[in-house]
Order: sequence, then structure tokens, then C-alpha cells
Amino acid sequence: MNNKRVLVATGGGDCPGLNAVIRAIVLRAAREKNWEVVGSINAFDGVLKEPNEIVVLDEKKVGGIHIRGGTIIGTTNKGGPFAWPIKNSDGTWGSADRSDEMLRRLQYMGVDAVINIGGDGSQQISKQLYEKGLNIIGVPKTIDNDLSATDFTFGFQTAVQEATMAVDKLVTTAASHNRVLVLEVMGRYAGWIALHSAVAGGAHVCLIPEIPYDINKVVDRIYGRFEKGKGFAIVVIAEGAKPIDGEMSFEQSNETGYANVRLGGVATKLIHELKNAGLDTDMRETVLGHLQRGGTPIAYDRVLATQFGVKAFEMVLNKEFGQMVAYRHPNIVSVSFDEAISHYNFVNPDSDLVKTARGVGICMGD
Repeated sequence: MNNKRVLVATGGGDCPGLNAVIRAIVLRAAREKNWEVVGSINAFDGVLKEPNEIVVLDEKKVGGIHIRGGTIIGTTNKGGPFAWPIKNSDGTWGSADRSDEMLRRLQYMGVDAVINIGGDGSQQISKQLYEKGLNIIGVPKTIDNDLSATDFTFGFQTAVQEATMAVDKLVTTAASHNRVLVLEVMGRYAGWIALHSAVAGGAHVCLIPEIPYDINKVVDRIYGRFEKGKGFAIVVIAEGAKPIDGEMSFEQSNETGYANVRLGGVATKLIHELKNAGLDTDMRETVLGHLQRGGTPIAYDRVLATQFGVKAFEMVLNKEFGQMVAYRHPNIVSVSFDEAISHYNFVNPDSDLVKTARGVGICMGD
């Protein structure tokens, strides 16, 4: 019986549940006897580096890792096989397409299939590699929950839990000091984390990218809290939120190979806007930052990640290449890469959850 080899890579931002996926792939592969699982360190960088950085992933290696955050094979959101950073002779940086070279290296290594775990950018790379002939399966990964082909992505619920715990803790401080406390959470262009944590934590204002806010409406809601003798207010704002006729708060990154803009600073900006609009209460901002994406995944994400890992390897067995694992309640299914990356998963302003938020008195800024 010929031994076969599957290579696993984790790309993009780290996410609670990545290790549970890796573990599930290895444990499912072990049941087939003739499959070996290897991991590429830091996404596909491990394949392209000289010497390469590839590790064998066996049952001993993955024992107990499902409770750990991050990824034991590392990750990166810079560069990639189609945009490998290279330094020019004049000291500036450019990029090179090394995808053909990577395919040759994988063939030389005896890799029969690849499982690429990552978000929208990673699955775009998966699609391009599949179109070049690589046997590749995608597994969706993002705390932002911004992939429309799957009901949920693992890591999202853990991020919401961390954000909700932050809201809970801010309530006691805000009430003690009669303050307005503004919590900035991640999510990039989608407001899922902000919306879920605002509803779960009982915030008074929730500002998300999909609903540009009127600063005067926000001021009115906060004043209403103080007029009723409550004496404090909690605002949850997504990092991609923006005012009506305004722009998101971001800066261009100067990191080599990093293509995304760096969002952030919106909480501080909002406080300035509130002051300029006449709000004279004591205000402070808290930026939750990477605390949302680190640490132990909650049970929900461990279960979903394990389901994804088992499904991904079974798709390899069935040669369902060019597909991504997806959760369509209550089933774990597969979808094409085209479908996987065709639409960004924005919050629908008319959705039931937004209506629920409004129904309990949360101001959405409009």
C-alpha cells in the first residue's frame, strides 16, 4: 500500500480553534493507516523557504492541542506564493510570483493534497492554486465571521465571548465613575463581533460599519441615559465603523508584504466627535485588540473546528478538490472556491439580530 501525504497550512491572522482543526485532520488521517500529515510553517512560507520548514504532524504532536489558542505551525498574513516579498537592488521592496516553484516543490515532497486553513485572502490563494492544478481543500477561518458561504466560522464565538466579558467589566467601572466607556472591537468591514457582544453585554450604543452613524443620535442616546439617573453608558464600536458621510479610521501599513490597511483608532475618534457635538460627560476608550483572537477557544469553536478538520480530510479522500468546507446548519458541507469568496458577509441592517438590538433599546447610531 502506497503511503500518501497531505500538507496542512494555516494563513492569515491567528484564530481560536486552529489547533483543533489541525488535530482533527491528523486524528482522522490516522484512521486510514497509509496517510501522513505534514505542516508548513507560517502558511506556505515553509514550503518556499530554503531550507524548507516542514514538520510531521502525528498523533503525539497534536495531543491536547485543541485547548490551545493560536496555531502550532505558525501563520502569516504577509506575502504568499503569488506575492513573495523580494528586496530590489535599490533597497526598495517588491514581490515575485513563486507559485509555479511552490507546486514543483510540493510535487518533489510527495504531497498528494493540501488543506489550506484561512480566511478570505487565504481562500483566494487556494482558488488560484487550484486553477494551476493543485489538489487543494479550503477550511474557513476568521474571527470576523465575514465569509458568506458558511453560517459561522470557528473563532468567532470565542471572540464574541471575550468582547462580552470586556463589556461586563466595563459596566462596573462606568457605573462607579459615572462615565461613558467606549469599547473598540475587531471585525474589519463587518460588525458581527460588535453586534453580538453589544446584545450579550447589554451595551447602550452599538456602532457597526454597515450602519453609518449620526453623531447627534449617539449623543441623544447617551444623554438619555444620564437624564434617567443611570449615570453611565457603554458604547461598543466596530473598528470599521464610520459616521455618515465620513470614512473609516485606518492607516496604510509599511510592513513588507502586508497588503491590508490597518484599521483602528475609531474609539478615540468617536470620543472626539462626541465632545465636538457637545457631550460634556467623562469619557474613556478601551481597545480590546488582539485579546479577542488569542487564548483558549470555547467549546462551540472546538466542536466546529473539529467538524471542519474531519470534513476537510474526508474531502481529500473523496478527491473533492477546489472546494471549501462550510457550515450550513445543521450540516457540514462543501462549497466551491468561487462561491466561498464571491460575497463578503456583511451584517444586514434589516436582520433579526439588528431588530433585536433596537428592540432592547440599543442605539445603532441612525
